Amino acid sequence: MPDLDKLPEAVIEGDWKVAAAVTQAAIAAGVTPLAIVTKYLVPAMDEVGRRFECEEYFVPEMLLSARAMKASMEIVRPLLVATGAEPVGRVVIGTVKGDLHDIGKNLVASMLEGGGFEVIDLGADVAPQRFIEAAATRHANLVALSALLTVTMPSMKTTIDAFETAGLREKVRIMVGGAPVTQQYAEAIGADGFGESATAAVALARKLVAA
Repeated sequence: MPDLDKLPEAVIEGDWKVAAAVTQAAIAAGVTPLAIVTKYLVPAMDEVGRRFECEEYFVPEMLLSARAMKASMEIVRPLLVATGAEPVGRVVIGTVKGDLHDIGKNLVASMLEGGGFEVIDLGADVAPQRFIEAAATRHANLVALSALLTVTMPSMKTTIDAFETAGLREKVRIMVGGAPVTQQYAEAIGADGFGESATAAVALARKLVAA
Protein backbone atom coordinates (compact mmCIF):
# COMPACT_ATOMS: atom_id res chain seq x y z
CA MET A 1 0.00 0.00 0.00
CA PRO A 2 1.48 3.39 -0.94
CA ASP A 3 2.16 5.96 1.75
CA LEU A 4 -0.71 8.31 0.97
CA ASP A 5 0.48 10.86 3.51
CA LYS A 6 3.13 11.71 0.93
CA LEU A 7 0.43 13.03 -1.42
CA PRO A 8 -0.67 16.06 0.61
CA GLU A 9 2.97 16.67 1.52
CA ALA A 10 3.90 16.70 -2.16
CA VAL A 11 1.09 19.11 -3.00
CA ILE A 12 1.94 21.46 -0.14
CA GLU A 13 5.63 21.38 -1.07
CA GLY A 14 4.87 21.77 -4.79
CA ASP A 15 6.49 18.49 -5.88
CA TRP A 16 4.42 17.46 -8.90
CA LYS A 17 6.49 14.37 -9.71
CA VAL A 18 5.91 12.83 -6.27
CA ALA A 19 2.24 13.87 -6.36
CA ALA A 20 1.73 12.07 -9.66
CA ALA A 21 3.69 9.00 -8.59
CA VAL A 22 1.82 8.57 -5.30
CA THR A 23 -1.51 9.08 -7.08
CA GLN A 24 -0.67 6.40 -9.65
CA ALA A 25 0.38 4.00 -6.89
CA ALA A 26 -2.78 4.71 -4.92
CA ILE A 27 -5.00 3.99 -7.92
CA ALA A 28 -3.09 0.78 -8.62
CA ALA A 29 -3.61 -0.23 -4.98
CA GLY A 30 -7.35 0.24 -5.28
CA VAL A 31 -7.83 3.58 -3.54
CA THR A 32 -10.92 5.24 -5.00
CA PRO A 33 -10.50 8.45 -7.02
CA LEU A 34 -13.03 10.23 -4.81
CA ALA A 35 -11.07 9.33 -1.67
CA ILE A 36 -7.88 10.71 -3.21
CA VAL A 37 -9.59 14.03 -3.87
CA THR A 38 -11.59 14.43 -0.65
CA LYS A 39 -9.12 12.96 1.85
CA TYR A 40 -5.83 14.17 0.43
CA LEU A 41 -6.02 16.83 -2.31
CA VAL A 42 -8.73 19.04 -0.81
CA PRO A 43 -7.11 19.20 2.67
CA ALA A 44 -3.72 19.85 1.07
CA MET A 45 -4.99 22.79 -0.96
CA ASP A 46 -6.83 24.10 2.09
CA GLU A 47 -3.49 24.08 3.92
CA VAL A 48 -1.82 25.87 1.02
CA GLY A 49 -4.56 28.50 1.21
CA ARG A 50 -4.07 28.85 4.96
CA ARG A 51 -0.34 29.39 4.52
CA PHE A 52 -1.03 32.03 1.88
CA GLU A 53 -3.43 33.85 4.18
CA CYS A 54 -0.82 33.77 6.97
CA GLU A 55 1.83 35.06 4.53
CA GLU A 56 3.88 31.91 4.93
CA TYR A 57 3.33 31.26 1.23
CA PHE A 58 3.21 33.71 -1.65
CA VAL A 59 2.06 33.44 -5.27
CA PRO A 60 5.11 31.43 -6.48
CA GLU A 61 4.58 28.78 -3.79
CA MET A 62 0.86 28.63 -4.51
CA LEU A 63 1.51 28.15 -8.21
CA LEU A 64 3.89 25.27 -7.49
CA SER A 65 1.35 23.64 -5.21
CA ALA A 66 -1.34 24.13 -7.85
CA ARG A 67 0.88 22.42 -10.43
CA ALA A 68 1.39 19.46 -8.12
CA MET A 69 -2.34 19.22 -7.46
CA LYS A 70 -3.04 19.33 -11.20
CA ALA A 71 -0.55 16.51 -11.81
CA SER A 72 -2.59 14.36 -9.46
CA MET A 73 -5.94 15.55 -10.83
CA GLU A 74 -4.93 14.71 -14.41
CA ILE A 75 -4.73 11.09 -13.31
CA VAL A 76 -7.82 11.15 -11.11
CA ARG A 77 -10.22 13.26 -13.18
CA PRO A 78 -11.02 10.72 -15.96
CA LEU A 79 -11.61 8.04 -13.33
CA LEU A 80 -13.95 10.31 -11.40
CA VAL A 81 -15.95 10.98 -14.55
CA ALA A 82 -16.14 7.25 -15.26
CA THR A 83 -17.55 6.52 -11.80
CA GLY A 84 -20.17 9.27 -12.13
CA ALA A 85 -18.94 10.99 -8.96
CA GLU A 86 -20.42 14.47 -8.65
CA PRO A 87 -18.11 17.42 -7.93
CA VAL A 88 -18.80 19.94 -5.18
CA GLY A 89 -20.00 22.25 -7.95
CA ARG A 90 -19.32 23.22 -11.55
CA VAL A 91 -17.59 26.55 -12.09
CA VAL A 92 -17.15 28.44 -15.34
CA ILE A 93 -14.24 30.83 -14.86
CA GLY A 94 -12.57 33.40 -17.08
CA THR A 95 -11.09 36.87 -17.33
CA VAL A 96 -13.67 39.25 -18.76
CA LYS A 97 -13.77 40.77 -22.24
CA GLY A 98 -10.89 43.14 -22.96
CA ASP A 99 -8.64 41.84 -20.17
CA LEU A 100 -5.73 39.55 -21.09
CA HIS A 101 -4.40 38.99 -17.58
CA ASP A 102 -4.80 35.45 -16.31
CA ILE A 103 -2.31 34.66 -13.53
CA GLY A 104 -4.79 35.47 -10.77
CA LYS A 105 -7.57 33.67 -12.60
CA ASN A 106 -5.38 30.62 -13.10
CA LEU A 107 -4.57 30.53 -9.41
CA VAL A 108 -8.25 30.72 -8.43
CA ALA A 109 -9.11 28.02 -10.97
CA SER A 110 -6.44 25.72 -9.53
CA MET A 111 -7.57 26.35 -5.96
CA LEU A 112 -11.19 25.67 -6.93
CA GLU A 113 -10.24 22.40 -8.60
CA GLY A 114 -8.19 21.46 -5.56
CA GLY A 115 -11.25 22.23 -3.48
CA GLY A 116 -13.31 19.60 -5.27
CA PHE A 117 -14.99 21.71 -7.96
CA GLU A 118 -15.20 20.87 -11.64
CA VAL A 119 -13.64 23.89 -13.35
CA ILE A 120 -14.37 24.99 -16.90
CA ASP A 121 -11.64 27.56 -17.61
CA LEU A 122 -12.41 29.78 -20.60
CA GLY A 123 -9.12 31.69 -20.41
CA ALA A 124 -8.77 35.45 -20.84
CA ASP A 125 -10.64 38.11 -22.85
CA VAL A 126 -13.90 36.17 -22.60
CA ALA A 127 -17.05 37.66 -24.13
CA PRO A 128 -20.32 37.46 -22.17
CA GLN A 129 -21.86 35.04 -24.67
CA ARG A 130 -19.03 32.54 -24.14
CA PHE A 131 -19.67 32.55 -20.40
CA ILE A 132 -23.38 32.00 -21.06
CA GLU A 133 -22.83 29.17 -23.55
CA ALA A 134 -20.37 27.39 -21.27
CA ALA A 135 -22.60 27.72 -18.21
CA ALA A 136 -25.60 26.40 -20.13
CA THR A 137 -23.92 23.50 -21.92
CA ARG A 138 -21.89 22.32 -18.92
CA HIS A 139 -24.74 22.81 -16.44
CA ALA A 140 -22.61 25.04 -14.22
CA ASN A 141 -24.05 26.40 -11.00
CA LEU A 142 -21.33 29.00 -10.50
CA VAL A 143 -19.62 31.57 -12.73
CA ALA A 144 -16.40 33.31 -11.66
CA LEU A 145 -15.42 36.56 -13.37
CA SER A 146 -11.93 38.04 -13.09
CA ALA A 147 -10.59 41.48 -14.02
CA LEU A 148 -7.21 43.05 -13.35
CA LEU A 149 -7.71 46.35 -15.15
CA THR A 150 -10.01 49.10 -13.93
CA VAL A 151 -11.06 49.77 -17.53
CA THR A 152 -12.32 46.19 -17.97
CA MET A 153 -14.34 46.08 -14.75
CA PRO A 154 -17.51 47.27 -16.56
CA SER A 155 -17.34 44.01 -18.57
CA MET A 156 -18.29 42.24 -15.35
CA LYS A 157 -21.59 44.10 -15.21
CA THR A 158 -22.10 43.57 -18.95
CA THR A 159 -21.67 39.82 -18.41
CA ILE A 160 -24.03 39.71 -15.45
CA ASP A 161 -26.62 41.68 -17.42
CA ALA A 162 -26.21 39.24 -20.32
CA PHE A 163 -27.04 36.33 -18.01
CA GLU A 164 -30.14 38.22 -16.94
CA THR A 165 -31.18 38.82 -20.57
CA ALA A 166 -30.57 35.15 -21.41
CA GLY A 167 -32.86 34.08 -18.58
CA LEU A 168 -30.06 32.23 -16.78
CA ARG A 169 -29.36 34.59 -13.92
CA GLU A 170 -31.49 32.63 -11.45
CA LYS A 171 -29.76 29.37 -12.36
CA VAL A 172 -26.18 30.40 -11.58
CA ARG A 173 -24.39 32.25 -8.81
CA ILE A 174 -21.85 34.79 -10.06
CA MET A 175 -18.74 35.72 -8.10
CA VAL A 176 -16.18 38.35 -9.05
CA GLY A 177 -12.58 39.10 -8.16
CA GLY A 178 -9.36 40.78 -9.22
CA ALA A 179 -7.00 43.44 -7.94
CA PRO A 180 -9.23 46.52 -8.55
CA VAL A 181 -12.50 44.81 -7.56
CA THR A 182 -14.12 45.49 -4.18
CA GLN A 183 -17.05 44.17 -2.20
CA GLN A 184 -18.87 47.43 -2.86
CA TYR A 185 -18.38 47.10 -6.60
CA ALA A 186 -19.55 43.50 -6.53
CA GLU A 187 -22.76 44.56 -4.80
CA ALA A 188 -23.24 47.50 -7.17
CA ILE A 189 -23.14 45.30 -10.30
CA GLY A 190 -25.37 42.59 -8.86
CA ALA A 191 -22.79 39.87 -8.25
CA ASP A 192 -23.51 37.22 -5.63
CA GLY A 193 -20.13 37.53 -3.99
CA PHE A 194 -16.58 38.86 -4.05
CA GLY A 195 -13.36 36.97 -3.33
CA GLU A 196 -10.39 39.10 -2.40
CA SER A 197 -7.94 36.20 -2.77
CA ALA A 198 -7.79 32.69 -4.21
CA THR A 199 -8.41 31.22 -0.77
CA ALA A 200 -11.36 33.52 -0.15
CA ALA A 201 -12.74 32.61 -3.57
CA VAL A 202 -12.81 28.90 -2.67
CA ALA A 203 -14.57 29.58 0.63
CA LEU A 204 -17.07 31.84 -1.14
CA ALA A 205 -17.69 29.25 -3.88
CA ARG A 206 -18.43 26.58 -1.29
CA LYS A 207 -20.82 28.94 0.47
CA LEU A 208 -22.62 29.90 -2.75
CA VAL A 209 -23.16 26.34 -3.99
CA ALA A 210 -24.29 25.22 -0.53
CA ALA A 211 -26.87 27.99 -0.48
